[in-house]
Amino acid sequence: MKIVINGREKEFEGGKITPNDLAQHLKITGKRFAMECNGQIISRSDFSIMYIKDGDQLEIVGAVGGG
Repeated sequence: MKIVINGREKEFEGGKITPNDLAQHLKITGKRFAMECNGQIISRSDFSIMYIKDGDQLEIVGAVGGG
């Protein structure tokens, strides 16, 4: 399966991956971030029940703290 993450094409084995799976693969679990799929923000409550499909375009942005 090929998906685009922040403008870069990535390939994953298997046909089903959830946003939670992707976050674990990218090692961003436990961090503050937002994920968008094909122009729609993914609600955290949907991270374990929706599936990312071949060809999907994702944007992932992290929260940056400071002051």
